[in-house]
Amino acid sequence: MIQRSIIPRRPSYLIVTNLTMLGLVVSALFSLVGRAHASPNTPYVFQPYNKIASNTPMADPGNTQETFPCQAPTAIQTCYGPSQMRKAYNIQPLLDAGITGKGSTIVIVDAYQAPDIQDDLHSFDKIFGLNDTELNIIAPDGLTPFDPKDFNQVGWSAEISLDVEWAHAIAPDATIDLVLSKTAEDKDLLSALNYVGDENLGDVVSMSFGGNESCTDSAQLWHQAFRNAASKGITLLASSGDSGAAEGSCDGKTAVKGVSYPAADSFVTAVGGTQLYSTDPSVGTYQNEISWQGSGGGFSTSTPKPFYQNSVNSIGKYRGIPDVSYDASPLSGVIIKWSEAPFGLGLYIIGGTSAGSPQWAGIVALAAQDGKSRIGLLNSTIYSSDQQAHYSSNFHDVTSGNNTVISGGLNTKPATIQGYNAGPGWDAVTGWGSPQAAALVPYLANHNALNLPSSDLASL
Repeated sequence: MIQRSIIPRRPSYLIVTNLTMLGLVVSALFSLVGRAHASPNTPYVFQPYNKIASNTPMADPGNTQETFPCQAPTAIQTCYGPSQMRKAYNIQPLLDAGITGKGSTIVIVDAYQAPDIQDDLHSFDKIFGLNDTELNIIAPDGLTPFDPKDFNQVGWSAEISLDVEWAHAIAPDATIDLVLSKTAEDKDLLSALNYVGDENLGDVVSMSFGGNESCTDSAQLWHQAFRNAASKGITLLASSGDSGAAEGSCDGKTAVKGVSYPAADSFVTAVGGTQLYSTDPSVGTYQNEISWQGSGGGFSTSTPKPFYQNSVNSIGKYRGIPDVSYDASPLSGVIIKWSEAPFGLGLYIIGGTSAGSPQWAGIVALAAQDGKSRIGLLNSTIYSSDQQAHYSSNFHDVTSGNNTVISGGLNTKPATIQGYNAGPGWDAVTGWGSPQAAALVPYLANHNALNLPSSDLASL
């Protein structure tokens, strides 16, 4: 059997300082057309770094009272810090009420390592006025020595920085267990996930990686690992992808219509992407959202429609993703502290559905604290008829946009991959939409899925 690599979701890295309009447009295009997953032998290369990005990292404003240039109302590319994101998705009232994730544990599964993550998290906290939290770095099979010349490892270091810092930004008092696999090979990531389940490690797991479900040889082993974790009440989240309705072909030569795994697994809540608009980016006041064109979404060809999606008539015989969404566009990105960056130490704007999965994990951690219990299979709750009766208060329904993409590269002919349209209720671009956390968190706390009928779990 061929062992294929699963690569990290390629976040859309954009450097703020000296970014020209041309660079911005080209970088946005990379987020749409450059996301086909690599074949086993294709290196993971940061095209935006050496092609279009400025070599100057974003400047630190110096204290938490100042704002960044990208938070000005006239900024071409908007950026958000923790306070703005908490405002936009109505998270701050929960934190003010003492629902901060205290007593909950967020597990983040990633590959390789980010040697400076402890220091970067501390710096991130200092810059944005957050309390430090407990970060445990766990490598069940040992760590691969970090090679700053290996773009694959550098990419994962960025993913780690994003995942850790932004899970913490949403649930500032939750413990974070960063579980690292020694490589990005399927077998090593799977080993890390099995460790999480076997050790019953946390309340919620975030995974910002994936590949074309049709190319995943070990899907059944992943599914068994997810079943093991779900049986213990652990909530599982994964980013839905950054290439719209397209995925890379199994030979890595072209793009085809498809969905990402593990996002498409029936035990996993898939997190899609939106572009967030704020009436005041320096504050984060919510204006509206449209679907992000890069939001991975569509329908599985191998995972049957799970019981919790039976109420959605637009879903046929197979699993539809995403289930929920969050801001993901590089034009409305979040700020990270990332010391392994090729351009030197600094703050960077980052986009992609990779940003949504850890923040949703933070929301689940808040709900676990609020309800004094794990939330369990999140999809069972958010697809329930009772939740739909509270839908308008629990979610922002994102109804415009699509995830049709033009895919191609330097050596391939561009091809249009026809996607799906966002619309009222669930859709294959944004799922149910983005969270209104002040209402959604107590709802989840009072409607956890820990007592699901065994027949429902057995059907997955």
